[in-house]
Amino acid sequence: MSKAMSRLPIGIQSAAVRALYALPEPLRRVIAGPPIRIDGNELALDAQLLLRVSRMTETRLTEGTVAQARRNAEAAGGLISGPVIQPVRVRELLIPGDDGAIPARLYTPEGLAEGSPLLVYYHGGGWVICSVDTHDNLCRFLATHAGVRVLSVDYRLAPEHPFPAAPADALRAFEYAARHAGELAVDASAIAVGGDSAGGNLAAVTSYQALRSGGPRPAFQLLIYPGTDMAHRHPSRDLFAEGFFLTDEDITWFLGHYCPEPDRRSDPLASPLLADDLRGLPPTYVATAGFDPLRDEGEAYARRLAEAGVPVVLNRHADLIHGFASFTGVGRRFREALAEAAGALRTGLVLRSHKAADLFGTPPNSPAKAQKERGNPTPGH
Repeated sequence: MSKAMSRLPIGIQSAAVRALYALPEPLRRVIAGPPIRIDGNELALDAQLLLRVSRMTETRLTEGTVAQARRNAEAAGGLISGPVIQPVRVRELLIPGDDGAIPARLYTPEGLAEGSPLLVYYHGGGWVICSVDTHDNLCRFLATHAGVRVLSVDYRLAPEHPFPAAPADALRAFEYAARHAGELAVDASAIAVGGDSAGGNLAAVTSYQALRSGGPRPAFQLLIYPGTDMAHRHPSRDLFAEGFFLTDEDITWFLGHYCPEPDRRSDPLASPLLADDLRGLPPTYVATAGFDPLRDEGEAYARRLAEAGVPVVLNRHADLIHGFASFTGVGRRFREALAEAAGALRTGLVLRSHKAADLFGTPPNSPAKAQKERGNPTPGH
């Protein structure tokens, strides 16, 4: 493989990568190189092989202009996300926003009954690149494996729309889902927010905004290697500054476009880790990667949630790299990690749904119980 491979049609590139992963393990190890161990963790062979392919093709996440980086992200999505997961029904939506309509895409797995839980999903990409298209198969995977509808949000990107445009769109999309639950055929008591990387940041920020707005609130948070602190450097950013997909240089590039004024990066809508009070946020699943510069801030956020009394499950995939949720088309290890997240989402939403309340009773001191006792509708109705 060489730089010339990047000029081949995506279908041929994808087939070549799949063929590489189909080789016997000893051959894959020879191609990937000796095992890599840092900070007590050993990198998974699937991850190391993907990094080797990336180096051989000389591709970078933030290469060139913003427009070029976006084109590269779209092309890479077709290369490593795998065949389109079916059967899933897809519907394009337009959500009224502060600055025009916000495009969104609703995924419904075949056979899923009305009144299902819903995940409002925000894609990663440093608030600058990626789209609902780059994360299409990821959303299909979560929809089919978790048994939920997924509303994927195409929020505004920087630098055309810097902070706080994305948090505004993210909240508006969640509020739309909560207030149009009937039209979306979902259970208004079981609407989660989730995302990967920058999208994980937006999911956490959406929960924080919703809690303080007095309106409908998410029932669950699914945070996959979220960025939670723009204002400080955590040790993992130096440990994995280069060579593990997301680099220190990439992070600097993304932050410079998204939130160019450093004094605004401490705002909780940019850095939810720095919020004064996290009490009352919904139950949360946080997944981090052992070889990820964002690892430590994601785990610090999980600890802050636990200290605030929020039910939280933190799982560090010690052998993986940033971006693993998007790599479902290559290797088995990435799919295993995403399947675990889907299982956590399914469990968390089932326990929060109206159907669970009918079967097991509304949990004591829950928002739904308190509002029912006051004679008010459940949040989102």
